[in-house]
Amino acid sequence: MGKCVLITGGTKGIGKAVAELLGQSGYELILTYGSDEKAAQQVKADFCAVGVTTRILRADITTLEAVQQIDNFLATQNITLDGLVLNAGITSRDPFEDIRPEEWERVFFANIHFPVFLLQKLVSRIHKGASVVFTGSLMGIHPHSVSLAYGVTKSAVHALVKNLVKFLVPYEIRVNGVAPGFVDTEWQQTKPAEICRNIENKIALQRFCLPEEVADVYKMLIENKYMNGEIVVIDGAYSYR
Repeated sequence: MGKCVLITGGTKGIGKAVAELLGQSGYELILTYGSDEKAAQQVKADFCAVGVTTRILRADITTLEAVQQIDNFLATQNITLDGLVLNAGITSRDPFEDIRPEEWERVFFANIHFPVFLLQKLVSRIHKGASVVFTGSLMGIHPHSVSLAYGVTKSAVHALVKNLVKFLVPYEIRVNGVAPGFVDTEWQQTKPAEICRNIENKIALQRFCLPEEVADVYKMLIENKYMNGEIVVIDGAYSYR
């Protein structure tokens, strides 16, 4: 078995772009997905067709059972990891006045609790010298005007990366995060054209980031042996004016 990386939320958006780049670079892939079985199977077929060993696994990141499910999957196939990309996440766009405690807790569980306890479970399966990369967000730096829960959890992801450094030293594992701005993925493509134009007007480069451009940052963090404890922002210089 060659180099292997597990990417949560790896069949769509940023996760898919990271998977494609790493697959082209010789990594075997394990990709989790939430509910879109058809899309996940198509990604697997497309990657396997070009010679990239790809396994997919459905995992509901709002449940603790999914942590054990992923661990069991790796244990059954005796898989160890050269990289772990904790990319899957959810949001909630409920107005502040309408946020329910259970919805708040659901977003926190998926974006914070799930990756923490998945990493706890898998840390002994990650090779020394390997890398863990979290997906943070520009919205964890700039106040989020639409989703309070998302912005706060992504701020927590950034803090989590910084704090995990000391805990992963005994395992000789590095941990970093990426804070993407607005990336041209399925998630952003649902925005009305006028809102997209307003966002682009706040970006010095006047456009959204391409998925392959943000994927380059993940690959660098996985392979650069000195990057540790960093949150790398890739936003094209957002809010430059």
